[in-house]
Amino acid sequence: MRLGVLDIGSNTVHLLVVDAAPDARPAPAVDERSTVRLMRYVDDDGAISAEGVEALGNAVRKALKAAKKHGVDEVIGLATSAIREATNGTSVLEELSAVAGVKLQVLSGAAEAELTFLAARRWHGWAAGRLLVLDIGGGSFEVAQGLDETPEYAVSVPLGAARLTRQFLASDPPNDKQLDELKSHVKKQLAPVAKELAAMPSADHVVATSKTFRSLARLAGHQVAVVGPEERRRMRLDGLRDWTPRLAKIPAEQRMELPGITAERTYQIVAGAVVAQRAMKSFGINELEICPWALREGVILRRMERL
Repeated sequence: MRLGVLDIGSNTVHLLVVDAAPDARPAPAVDERSTVRLMRYVDDDGAISAEGVEALGNAVRKALKAAKKHGVDEVIGLATSAIREATNGTSVLEELSAVAGVKLQVLSGAAEAELTFLAARRWHGWAAGRLLVLDIGGGSFEVAQGLDETPEYAVSVPLGAARLTRQFLASDPPNDKQLDELKSHVKKQLAPVAKELAAMPSADHVVATSKTFRSLARLAGHQVAVVGPEERRRMRLDGLRDWTPRLAKIPAEQRMELPGITAERTYQIVAGAVVAQRAMKSFGINELEICPWALREGVILRRMERL
């Protein structure tokens, strides 16, 4: 059957369509997204503005039109941190569910981490051993570790790239004071996570998912292989440490001229780089591998288990 995942995130409304069958790898068919940058529409009270709801509704309609065009049998709708945490999130969800014609699932941060871990485990296989998975979203940062398909440890921290950009980086490019305050905040937020991970057995393999990590790896990492349509990339801490301050000095419009920095990520890539760098340093990671599967693939894998 043809499955679609409609993911309403902090930065984009993303439709991923795959052809799914029991005991088979999901085959990608359609990948469409609309950049909304939802954090722009969140007011000081934490509510999504009417303009933001309209932008989301238009993006959802566009995604559902594409799903219909491509013969999707079932659409799974999900919403993550930006809507989950909005003060008017319940009413926004009801409105968007009516537009989509499907009930939107609201995933907790821990559920996001667990589903992303499942996708990474299936992609890398059992040979990867104890797996540590990092994922930087627009609103939150997920960390999960374990030996099996369900992680032993899964946590979500409010360190999403869009959230932090709105909260700390008011100017473009950011000034030194803004960056120092951001770095101090990220370090403080990650300290308890680093302590908990240090008490666990060390990971055999560290992987990162999400567009933010992929963009940074295109810039600061290196390609190790090409498998079918997929690039295999690794990124070292020293490469990221070299690029983060350089990114912070370049205006957002000019960052798009750099490898891997797209229009939808350019405004928040500095905050994403600060989180990635601090996480690698705090968790004792010198090098990680980029995993092409993430949350949406995890949702699809869970659904395929019930086919």
